[in-house]
Amino acid sequence: MSQLDLAVDAEISTRHLSFVESGRSQPSREMLLHLAERLAVPLRDRNLLLVSAGYAPVFAERPLGDPALASARKAIELVLKGHEPYPALAIDRHWTLLEANSAVAPLLAGADPALLKPPVNVLRLSLHPSGLAPRIANLPEWRAHLFERLRKQIDISADPVLMALLEELRALPVPQSRRPPPSTSGYAGVVVPLQLVTEAGVLSFLSTTTVFGTPVEITLSEIALESFFPADRGTADALQRLSARASAADLKFLQQLQQPRLGISNRKAALES
Repeated sequence: MSQLDLAVDAEISTRHLSFVESGRSQPSREMLLHLAERLAVPLRDRNLLLVSAGYAPVFAERPLGDPALASARKAIELVLKGHEPYPALAIDRHWTLLEANSAVAPLLAGADPALLKPPVNVLRLSLHPSGLAPRIANLPEWRAHLFERLRKQIDISADPVLMALLEELRALPVPQSRRPPPSTSGYAGVVVPLQLVTEAGVLSFLSTTTVFGTPVEITLSEIALESFFPADRGTADALQRLSARASAADLKFLQQLQQPRLGISNRKAALES
């Protein structure tokens, strides 16, 4: 975005914006927040911007288990539960698993237990040769898609943890599949599906990402819900069958993945409700 574009979008003069950028003018707290809003600066970084300008931070950060976020936790659980029998999960800004629905557990079969020890990083689990990578039928496409998303996050946040994660993932060996590359012609070049080899066959998913629309709290602003929809009738039918066979062991497995992150004592009851 050019200086002129930002000035027009923020409804201020280019002269004043130039003075702010050059340090010739001291912006008010309200002006800093206004500009940060127009630039879609993450809340965490808006606090840093305020502090660097001599103002107190205004956005609180609480653990997800804090009572003040009870309504948000309930909303997350409702969305994930309502998405069943299709898989969905909640992650934080570093792609750490916070919560998942019961449809996720069967898809993790065969993954190295070390990758499933909390805190679980979803990208590492997906792309590691001891994780899901050997079972992702279109791994080159899916890997490129995840790298692009991660690069966009880094461009916005300059987060050193994400930078290190990207370098780690790039260095992982890419398993060579013995299967022929799956056809993606049915998606008309508009989406990158996730095609996962399972005991039920190759399951094809389309994914969406959901965030809270009006957060004013840092933890909440950094949570994303990743929902996977069946891309074909065969996948939808297979997921229905897997759901019917869901066991108490699957629920206990998810509880072990999530409880340390959420800090909710009755997590098992929530999963079984």
